[in-house]
Amino acid sequence: MIAKTPAPPYYAVIFSSLRTEGDLGYGEAAARMLELAQQQPGFLGVESAREEGLGITVSYWASEAAIQAWKQQAEHRQVREQGRATWYTAFHTRVCKVERAYSFSN
Repeated sequence: MIAKTPAPPYYAVIFSSLRTEGDLGYGEAAARMLELAQQQPGFLGVESAREEGLGITVSYWASEAAIQAWKQQAEHRQVREQGRATWYTAFHTRVCKVERAYSFSN
């Protein structure tokens, strides 16, 4: 599903990752992180896709302060460490300011 975001400006956090073999609790942790993120002030939405090990998740935020607050959220910090230790062989995070947005739908 495509996230419904407000008119720009807002921020996007792009998380690209390569997974290890097997679930090892990943699905449950990912669902919990989505639940927690949705409760964070400034969270606007999320889009995610995964195929053959490569995953890309884009979360949208109202401000850089909201992104930093999410990064410091205690349970999120724990799960990030678990990701490094168990679920990912590599990842890259990019933070962007969205200045323009275009859309199409039928």
